[in-house]
Amino acid sequence: QVQLVESGGGLVQAGDSLRPSCASSRLTFSRYTMGWFRQVPGKEREFVAAISCSGVNTYYADSVKGRFTLSRDNAKNTVYLQMNSLNPEDTSVYYCAADPTNTARTSSTYRYWGQGTQVPVSS
Repeated sequence: QVQLVESGGGLVQAGDSLRPSCASSRLTFSRYTMGWFRQVPGKEREFVAAISCSGVNTYYADSVKGRFTLSRDNAKNTVYLQMNSLNPEDTSVYYCAADPTNTARTSSTYRYWGQGTQVPVSS
């Protein structure tokens, strides 16, 4: 059974940085585009960032562009989301996901999802 496990979330203050990661198991990791989405209660899940299979191409939501950086280590089956200059609007549950179609920005194409990690940002 494929597993995606996020870690590294937690309470931070505005302006701080955080680097959650997502480790996969039983997944042919290098064949999947990996993405991060976030969701707050009562709102739709929102695309944050994605990275292509090789790591050459990255995609970001406008709201995080220039502040967040997504990277992957295919040897470790892990992706890392470096989040800088966090603000209260970034408060959410962040989900890692794996997409076999390489579509990147559409949540419906992602086949596997992690359980999520909470990132509360205080002002």
